Amino acid sequence: MAMDGYRGFLGLLVSALLVGFLSVIFVLVWVLHYRGGLAWDGSLLEFNWHPVLVVTGFVFIQGIAIIVYRLPWTWKCSKLLMKSIHAGLNTVAAILAIISLVAAFDFHNTLQIRNMYSLHSWVGLIVVILYFLQLVLGFFVFLLPLAPPSLRAFLMPIHVYSGLFIFGTVIATVLTGVTEKLIFSLSTYSTLPPEGVFTNTLGLLVLVFGALIFWIVTRPQWKRPQETNSILQPNRSNPEGVEGSMAINFGNVDKSDSDLNNEAAARKRNITVDEAGQRSTM
Repeated sequence: MAMDGYRGFLGLLVSALLVGFLSVIFVLVWVLHYRGGLAWDGSLLEFNWHPVLVVTGFVFIQGIAIIVYRLPWTWKCSKLLMKSIHAGLNTVAAILAIISLVAAFDFHNTLQIRNMYSLHSWVGLIVVILYFLQLVLGFFVFLLPLAPPSLRAFLMPIHVYSGLFIFGTVIATVLTGVTEKLIFSLSTYSTLPPEGVFTNTLGLLVLVFGALIFWIVTRPQWKRPQETNSILQPNRSNPEGVEGSMAINFGNVDKSDSDLNNEAAARKRNITVDEAGQRSTM
């Protein structure tokens, strides 16, 4: 099935993938070149896992999971397969987000720094909780055939809105986290040092990636076509069944009427023949 504006979609998709990949590269260069590297020993090097895993999982992988239904090459795949891919990508993003939180809390506890004191930490923890609720709800309601179709139809708009809201909040949380880290780490941040310029560029890349994902996923002409499935749309199957049974009944009625008409015509012919015979005899 052809997609309207395929070239525009392809250009935006390539741009989003490129910007998202650059965001991951930039955060790796930031922590490896400017912040001393990565480790898991409770030091600042362990905290460096926090931005790397957040940008990689919570931003890049989650963004791909959001637009996976829009890929026209997957429209011929079954909806169940696409749901599984969507859920799998979000599960990977959730696991990376949890590891990033563990790294941040372990670093704070090792150096006896108070946890959950900044707006960044408040919003970050809230969005992680919302993300896991969204993941569990999607798994039991949409992936597994447990919920009734009426419930799925009711929750689908909420699920879509919540996903976009969470993704946008993640982008905002990343931007506040990058700014907070630079203010605490660079006493010369106000003079715009090279690390400040580089990390500000990282923030812009994350913002552009989020904008591209939002644009792709909100274009109605790039939406996955609806599947005509009686299991997914049971309300439509019942009228079809009723119409079919009515058609069969009407067919039987028509057939019965035609049989009665044929019998009546035969009787008339027999009566006419008998009358003709009686006349000829007289």
